[in-house]
Amino acid sequence: MGSIALTDFLIGLGILLVFEGILFLGFPGWMRRAMKSALASPDSVLRLAGIISAVGGLLLIWFIRR
Repeated sequence: MGSIALTDFLIGLGILLVFEGILFLGFPGWMRRAMKSALASPDSVLRLAGIISAVGGLLLIWFIRR
């Protein structure tokens, strides 16, 4: 089971990199502004966005795997 989980993780990581690359390719100005906005945001806002994203991703994986 461990190899399946690692394979799934690597596939998910690859998909993430593809989407990120597409965003940088298609919308470089928007991505630059988004990064500047993230740099200017307080840590608490970034932590909240991170936990919401992580929980949302876990829920999505759980629903798909069910």
